[in-house]
This record gives sequence, C-alpha cells and structure tokens, in this order.
Amino acid sequence: MLTALGLALGLLLGFPASSQAAGSLPCDLYAAAGTPCVAAHSVTRALLSSYSGPLYRVTRAADGAAADIGTLAQGGYADAGAQDVFCATAGGCRITRIYDQSGRHNDLTPGPAGTAGTGADRGADASELAVTAGGHKVYGLWISPGVGYRYTGVASGVATDGRPEGTYMVASGTHVGSACCFDYGNAESTPADTGNGHMDAVSIATTCYFAPCTGTGPWIEADLENGMFQGDNGSNTANLGNRSAFVTAVLKNNGQTRYALKGGDSRSGGLSTWWDGALPTRGGYQPMHQEGGIILGIGGDNSNGNRGTFFEGVMVSGYPTDAVENAVQANIVSVGYSGQTDVPNGPQGTVTGPGGACVDVAADDSGTNGAAVQLWDCQSYAEDQHWTHQPDGSLSTLGRCLDIENNGTAGGAKLELWDCDGVGGQKWVQRADGSLLNPQSGRCLDSPSGATANGTRLQLWDCNGAAAQKFSVNGGGAVKGPGGACVDVAADDSGTDGAAVQLWGCQSYAVDQHWYHRADTSLATLGRCLDIVGNGTANGAQVELWDCDGVGGQKWVQQADGSLLNPQSGRCLDSPDGATANGTRLRIWDCNGSAAQKFGLS
Repeated sequence: MLTALGLALGLLLGFPASSQAAGSLPCDLYAAAGTPCVAAHSVTRALLSSYSGPLYRVTRAADGAAADIGTLAQGGYADAGAQDVFCATAGGCRITRIYDQSGRHNDLTPGPAGTAGTGADRGADASELAVTAGGHKVYGLWISPGVGYRYTGVASGVATDGRPEGTYMVASGTHVGSACCFDYGNAESTPADTGNGHMDAVSIATTCYFAPCTGTGPWIEADLENGMFQGDNGSNTANLGNRSAFVTAVLKNNGQTRYALKGGDSRSGGLSTWWDGALPTRGGYQPMHQEGGIILGIGGDNSNGNRGTFFEGVMVSGYPTDAVENAVQANIVSVGYSGQTDVPNGPQGTVTGPGGACVDVAADDSGTNGAAVQLWDCQSYAEDQHWTHQPDGSLSTLGRCLDIENNGTAGGAKLELWDCDGVGGQKWVQRADGSLLNPQSGRCLDSPSGATANGTRLQLWDCNGAAAQKFSVNGGGAVKGPGGACVDVAADDSGTDGAAVQLWGCQSYAVDQHWYHRADTSLATLGRCLDIVGNGTANGAQVELWDCDGVGGQKWVQQADGSLLNPQSGRCLDSPDGATANGTRLRIWDCNGSAAQKFGLS
C-alpha cells in the first residue's frame, strides 16, 4: 500500500512547479511505518511535510556574516534565490551548518580534526553545483577533499550498542572517488577509529576495499569501520554499482546479525537490492557497537580525502521495511532531480594557461592563506581549478582570491591564494592578446620560461605577449555599464539564439553576466557570443546573443575612453539615453564618449 501511495504521489508531484503534498515526504512515510526519522538533512528540500525551518546556513567569506536558507513554502524546496542574493560578494559563501529537520537538533557542522591525521574540515562552497528539484533551482553539497560535516557526541535518538537503524542518502554517481571516505550515517562519537562495528554509514565510492568487485563502480557500500562492505565479509560480485547522476543509496542494519544494501536511480525506477543477509563474521560486527555520532562526507576518524555530492538523507530508528523504502524511493523520483552533477556549474570557470594546463591551488582543494598557485593538469572535479571572475576584477576560488605575495609588484613575485580584501594585487584584467594583467603592477600573470609541468609556480612578469602569458579566463567576468549595472542576457541563463542583451543589476552568481573576452575580440557567455541583430551596422541596431560564427557583428574592442567599439560598424555599444534601469535593451550608436557608452571589461 505504501508503495502504491508513493507512486501515486510521485505522479502528482512530477510537474515542475508543483508543491509537495502533506504526508508524502520521506520522514512522513518512515514515521507512518513505525521507523521515525531521528536525523534528516537536506540542502534541496524539506523531508517532512510540516517542516518550515531552515535547511542550512551560509557564511560569507568577505565579512563572516551568516544567513539561514529555508524553503520556499512549508514542506517545499530550498530558496536558492535568497542564497544567491546574500552570497553575491567576492569569495562567495560556505555552508557552515546543515539543520536536522527531525526536531532532535542533530545539526551538522564542519568536523574537527581526527586521528586520521587530517586537519579540521571546512564547509562546502555554497554555489558550487546548481541542479533542479521540483522545477526549482537548488544547490547540491559539493564535497571536495578537506570538506566534511559531523555531529560530535551522541546524537539524540541515533542508534547505539547494536540497536537497529536505517539510512538513505541521495548523492551523485558521477562525482565520486576512491579515497576515504564519502559517508553519511552513524559514526564514532569522537573523530577516532575505535574498532570494528563502531560505524554504520552508507557510502558511495569507487573503493573496492574487499576484492573482487564487479566493474569499476561506484558501488553503494556499508562503512562499518575498518572496511567498506558490499556483502557478508566484504566482497560481493553481485553488486553491479550505481553510476547515474543522482543515486539513492540505502543501508539498514538490525545491529545484531543482518544488514541490507540497496541502490537506485533517484530520477526513475525502483531500488536494486545488492545485499540482504548476514553481518560480517569478522570480529566486532555481530553485534554492532555503534556510538551515535553522525558524519557526512568523511570517515569516522575524519578521513576526508574523498569527493562526492550530497542532496538529502535521513537516519531512522528501527529496521525499515522494504515497502517503506520503496515508497521513499518513489517520493525521491517524484522530485524530478535533474542536472549535471560531476562538474561545478556556478559562475566559476577554469583559467587555462600554457600547454592547456589549468591554474590550480597547491594541496588539493585545502585553500589556506598563502597556498601556492600553480599549473596542473585540468581536472573537471577539482574545486580549486574553478575560479569566479568577480565584478571587482578579482579571481576567487575556495573562498579566497588570487593574490600576489605581500601585494608585490616586482617581476618574479609569486602568486598565492589569500583572503579577498580588495587590494591591488588581487585585480586581474583579461586582455585581447590572452594575457591577464595586474593593473597595480602593470605586469602580467606568467609561467616562468613558459613551463607547463605540473606544479609550476606562477609569477608576475613584464607583459610581453609570449605564450607563457596566455591565460584564458573561461569563467569570464562582468561587463559593467552605465550606473554600475552589468551586461546581462534576458531569460535568466537560458542563452538561446536571439536572446536580448540588456542591463541588469550585477549578480556574481549569474552565469549570463560572466563574459569571456576571447582572443578574436568576441565576448562570449552561455556558449554564445554578443552579436548585433542581423549583423547590422546602423545606428540603433540592437544587440543579442548568437552562435559564435566570427562575423563582424561579434567583434568588440575596449577603447581607452572605456567604450566598446564594434570595428565593422565603427559604432559603440550604447545604452539608449544613458538609461540604467533593469531590462534596458542595448544597441550600437555613434561613438561619442558619453557615460551611456562606458562598458568596462573585468
């Protein structure tokens, strides 16, 4: 009956703009089946139909201010728009608390250092990955090495000492790795490995801890401490893995003799049972010895070297039935999760340099002040290779900015990461010849002697047009026009051919306000170029977005007076009568040096 109910509600909820029906959400379903949620965490939606509190907290890098992000309606989806407005500053925001919706206050915060030898965890970049749920833009929790969350101590209601429990999470099957550990669930009350059976967390990873394994994963596994188990004593070749963009990963454990693992595509279909049988007969697992802590994105001893993406998950008291797990999966499918989950898709972009290598921060996404900035092979999942070109001309990643050591100006000064503080050493202007100019010093970003090897430390050097100074900011930067408004594409990041190009209030998170000044002098965003309607040349011809095809109407040259000249027409980008209101459609007009034609490329 619960399965049928879940499927029916899934049909009702399948429309993009739908609200979530009362009594239909995962914690409602578990409670009705006698296995109530004791922890419920999500950055995308409410997991209880009566929930109207905050989902998570974001903290700004620029000033340390914090804001709670809630739902659009009771029992509804995350208010990503509120996050976008609050976090629209250099450095963006990190997620510093994930609220427990169960009412037990088992909130998760960045974890402390543990016995694994790793330092304390940091919060995830809040705008790293945008996806769609229920027809709404929401953000996933992007876990990179060094990112992780914990409830330290014994969480209220969470199983201890061999009591039964169940756990599920919705995660990515494409943004995964093999290091330890991308887990969600029960862990030690302190960040230390205290022995076999002291954890009971679900994991999705490419870790074949007990060979043989089938394929290359990722597999849904049970981290029971000192082992990532797929079957009774570890290995289970029947586990074929789950590699869809959104994966439902399920673990339940009666705490004494039996556990089960299930997985499914969070967008369609049901669950596959990968294991339903005996707990490991290795010492310590029969019975279990859970301690009641909660982890997310890390191992029990704070091993935090893996990567993953988390959207939602719960922990329940008792051993859930197959029927309720099927109903929960049907509800998850009804959400309509969609989007790419393996590549950051916010306003960030790579900065590619000599040899096609990427500008990278040393020490794998840790991003501390003073971290060396270098070249490294491009990795789509590497958070520290995705930079946001902010409207003030800074380039930021990991909540900090590309800086010059000691705010230096001399040739040979090394590049580093540092808190975004607005100094001259953090300003970078993309030029038509492909170089990145630091205006304070008058020098350019440079790879010594044009080196392209991994680990090449970047420096400042006299601008010379050499290949060693070709750095393409693929994330782009703002083009600021009259009244400080930004050049924007109508229809919120959709970017179709013919979309109107206009002025709008600057939003650092808006992908369609980040323009890449390409070497051929075209300006591109959303995969298309700033163009003149009909490739026109007459006064008043309006500008639009169009496929980049190299025509004259797509060439734009920054002039010394701050105007943007279109050489084919001999006219400049112009705001009619100097208007600055949101939605002002831009055009070309005779160049006249007025404020209506001041458009600064960042």
